[in-house]
Amino acid sequence: MPTSAFDDLAAQLDRALTGADAGAWTDFDENVRAMLRWGALVPPAHTWFSGTPGRRPTVAETAVALCGPDGRVRGAALFVVRGFPELLPLVVVRCADWAGPVRERARAVLRAELPGLSPGAFGGLLAVALRIAGRLRGDAARDLLTGALREGPGDRVTALFASGDRSVRRLAHRVGVERGLLSPARLAETAAADPDVVVQDLCANAVLTAVGDGGDGQDGGALLAPLLRSRQGRVRAAGVTGLRRTGRAAEAGPFLCDRSALVRACARWVLRQAGTDPLPLYRAVCAAEVGVPDDAPLGLAECGDRAADAPVLWALAGHGRPRVRASAVAGLRRLDAVRVEPLVPLLDDGSARVVREAVTALLPWADRLPADGLLRRATTAPAPHVRRGALRLLAETGGAPFREAVRVLVDDPDPAVRARARRG
Repeated sequence: MPTSAFDDLAAQLDRALTGADAGAWTDFDENVRAMLRWGALVPPAHTWFSGTPGRRPTVAETAVALCGPDGRVRGAALFVVRGFPELLPLVVVRCADWAGPVRERARAVLRAELPGLSPGAFGGLLAVALRIAGRLRGDAARDLLTGALREGPGDRVTALFASGDRSVRRLAHRVGVERGLLSPARLAETAAADPDVVVQDLCANAVLTAVGDGGDGQDGGALLAPLLRSRQGRVRAAGVTGLRRTGRAAEAGPFLCDRSALVRACARWVLRQAGTDPLPLYRAVCAAEVGVPDDAPLGLAECGDRAADAPVLWALAGHGRPRVRASAVAGLRRLDAVRVEPLVPLLDDGSARVVREAVTALLPWADRLPADGLLRRATTAPAPHVRRGALRLLAETGGAPFREAVRVLVDDPDPAVRARARRG
């Protein structure tokens, strides 16, 4: 079939065969149908896929036939596709075919081929099945392959833990947890290090279950250690929750000042369940002259009292470390203890984090701020974060000062300032 359209389709097929993601197969299917249906330079199917005895269709001809608009041709292609195992992803697509005989034949072919598939080939088919599962009748291939994953050899599941397809990795870990294919220690390490939040949650929850069940004979503290030192807040929160199950609730104390609000909340809950009020602990660390943890002021505000604790936060708003200052301003906003005049000087702070928190706290009172001072900051401040903050406050009130700032800043060297000014 020597046509330019067929050459284009053959090139697309080559890209799909090189290990591209599942979307390459569904795109190929849609492109073939569009070309054959809407008059591209492709001869009628019976001239190149006739099923003539003695002539075996090529892999490209079979792939195109599997995706064309004529159901009889798609069905005929399924009888020869077993000679081309690399085209099984298109068989998965045909399992959701709108023509009943075609999809029944495709499902039969897929069932027959499953036992001999390598783990890698199986993962590729599963990726396509998960991609089309949302289509009408698309759940059949997904259910067939998922069932084979749950009931087949364990090494098929473990081989997919490192799949490049996110949906496949998630399903493989879910099945691995269900089948007990991951040791508690492996679950803990995966939860702590995996970049996918769904996998993190699956494995972290499984670790908590293992800790509650005795950890399969392992020390609960050893299982929780990877969770507690994870960079992911959700995983650390799971680890802190597990401290209560292992009778080590007192070790939740240091996590009261964690950078994650979720971890701080879990630490407070664990301590309260053990009979310890976290509020005095927060007050003690915030009253210390040195060594105040960065997020301690915000933690204090999350469980403190405005009358008793706002003065401490105001004092920490002048702390020597920028993160502590920013946390204190965020805490004042949390306690609804913001006062305009004392916060205005922080609009010139050398830390972008502090300025960002000050601006957020002052936005509800932007109309009470001196417009000339904001205009001066927006147009002449040397620090870009100061200009950005002042422009954000001017935008809240609009008017002539804002328009003047926009006129001056449309060519500002800082891209964020420039983009905001150009939006008007």
